[in-house]
Amino acid sequence: MDSINATKKKPTLNSIELHLEAIELQLQYDCDSNDLDLILIDRVSDEERQFPLKSTQENGHQIFATSIYDPSIMTIGAIWDLYVFHPSTEKRERVRSLDQYIELQAIGINTDIMVVPYTTNKGNLSLKIQEKEVVTRVEEIRMDEDGKMTILGYAMYPDKDVTLKDLRLNIQHPNEEIKVKLQNGERVDLTKKTQNRYQVLGFGTHIDLNEMESLFHVAHESLFKLSYSALRDKDEDFTGDTLLKLMPYQTIQSRGIIIKRPNGKQRVRLTVNKKTRNIRINVASYALKKRIVSKIKRILIQARRHPQTKKLYKLAFKWIGMLPADDKLIMFESFLGKQYSCNPRAIYEYLKENEPGYKMYWSVDKKYAETFRKKGIPHINRFSLQWLLMTARAKYWVTNSRMPLWIPKPKNTVYLQTWHGTPLKKLAADMEEVHMPGTNTKKYKRNFYKESRNWDFLISPNGYSTDIFRRAFNFEKDMIESGYPRNDLLYVDNRDEKIQLLKKEMGLPLDKKVILYAPTWRDDQFYGKGKYKFDLALDLNHLRNELGDEYIIILRMHYLVAENLDLTPYQGFAFDYSLYPDISELYLISDLLITDYSSVFFDYGNLKRPMIFYVYDIDNYRDKLRGFYFDFETEAPGPLVKSTEEVIHSIKDCNNNNPVHSESFKRFYEKFCYLESGQSSKKVVDHVFLRQ
Repeated sequence: MDSINATKKKPTLNSIELHLEAIELQLQYDCDSNDLDLILIDRVSDEERQFPLKSTQENGHQIFATSIYDPSIMTIGAIWDLYVFHPSTEKRERVRSLDQYIELQAIGINTDIMVVPYTTNKGNLSLKIQEKEVVTRVEEIRMDEDGKMTILGYAMYPDKDVTLKDLRLNIQHPNEEIKVKLQNGERVDLTKKTQNRYQVLGFGTHIDLNEMESLFHVAHESLFKLSYSALRDKDEDFTGDTLLKLMPYQTIQSRGIIIKRPNGKQRVRLTVNKKTRNIRINVASYALKKRIVSKIKRILIQARRHPQTKKLYKLAFKWIGMLPADDKLIMFESFLGKQYSCNPRAIYEYLKENEPGYKMYWSVDKKYAETFRKKGIPHINRFSLQWLLMTARAKYWVTNSRMPLWIPKPKNTVYLQTWHGTPLKKLAADMEEVHMPGTNTKKYKRNFYKESRNWDFLISPNGYSTDIFRRAFNFEKDMIESGYPRNDLLYVDNRDEKIQLLKKEMGLPLDKKVILYAPTWRDDQFYGKGKYKFDLALDLNHLRNELGDEYIIILRMHYLVAENLDLTPYQGFAFDYSLYPDISELYLISDLLITDYSSVFFDYGNLKRPMIFYVYDIDNYRDKLRGFYFDFETEAPGPLVKSTEEVIHSIKDCNNNNPVHSESFKRFYEKFCYLESGQSSKKVVDHVFLRQ
């Protein structure tokens, strides 16, 4: 792809050479300055490395060059993004990469580590430090109307003493792996690009999907995996596999086809994950009637999202809200309708058991409705017509997160805001800067203030939180200082028989201790408005090697970043419970908590079990993103660590020096957990519902 002219005003990769001792880098950048530096920023930890750039002229263009000699960047899991820095203006610009085959420059540092330069989805240059493995790329993939699929690509291993052989394609789907024979052959054209440092093996195949019977048994989405064998020093064989990725800038040449099968038509589509570039094949039953219904649904969804429709909906809500409220109707919602959890769940279950006269419904995002259906919990799809009719006439709203501002609160409705944590990070009006997408500091604070005007009651877990909530939320109405209802469970169900029962229901081994890893989200790491990301900074492989005989680990991502984690390589050791309905049950089964700045540690403290704080980016988080309400580094009820190695050491040390026996933990418990006793739900219900 020749885009040099289009990007001549941006620093663009001219050449890169990787050696055991250094990385030699040249950039083309026609600018007005010769005084520039190259900055490497670790995407996970935000650590920086800075190197001076030397300027020369070449064919009428400015060329900037540097040599990077820094062993400290060679940490497995690190991803370094490259920037050009202007000292005079302190401006930073991303370095562009226009080389589709840049991964071929990968080099092995030793038998375990490799450096892989790569082009990001936005065309920028990054360096990935990872365990040594085969690098594969698909250069072309297409599917013809008659069901014939063609795949062409290459594979290489960054070791001149290794010969790749026997490449095979596996299509992974829920029932089995479909194995496909590949034609292999050395790619002399690409071997030259590696400067003959190692072999590049090309592969290709033509697949007739009509002949793959098992592919059409069930509707599913499958991944393409490449398996390989390799020969090192002519006497040692090893094997492995890797998911196939599409080259940067490439697109799939066909969207999808319809294949006639004996049991009906099947729709087959090839797709690419936008973030990882992994290639998938999707198979689903096809019926013209369903397609028409699906298209009509899409049209209706677009109509529903139209600004005029929202105005009419809001107006209808306002009119219905003028009617007398149904005094026995309560609407519950947890985390924007995504969970049956937290304080609303505890209040709901207490009312259901002790005050059965109420009509109670849950407001649910329909994508998450299955949890409610399985449990037989009365629920209504959020923003549906039924939701409008019920919510506008409900006497009570009970939620732990904000309602949309465009929903007018009826004057007869009592709004109980339970909130969802004891604050460590600065909130709302106390935040100096807001780094979230789709808003700015002034707008965020203004909208929060408008929302908090609607709250009639706000629950506080302790006196410390009461002071902060009053100020940060500008809340002047009735504060209920009761402890959190969701923590009643930690006192009522903290029994061995209950814990063992929960483990059995979750399918977890009963003979292993459980580590719960529950980090928070980062305001400045996002794909777009409301879509946050989180790069897992824990080395699960290292944890398994050191602790796997005694422990398993449960990963619980924040609800704003609960993406699907691929934990396949850690099967039997690491479990993704990000979407588990209620984190309180995960607390109960866990012997130890690893977190960072998440308020989960305030709740977990009620169990008086060890906690470890994995704060690899604390300087950035504390000073740039949020700021803390107290000196977290000195008052945290457990050790603060910055690497996986330190996490492992702290876990092993807990057996001899349990942090819950320390004076700092006792002070923490007396300050934040003193109201918890298993009676908080009763206190809230008595205060809000029974005194009305």
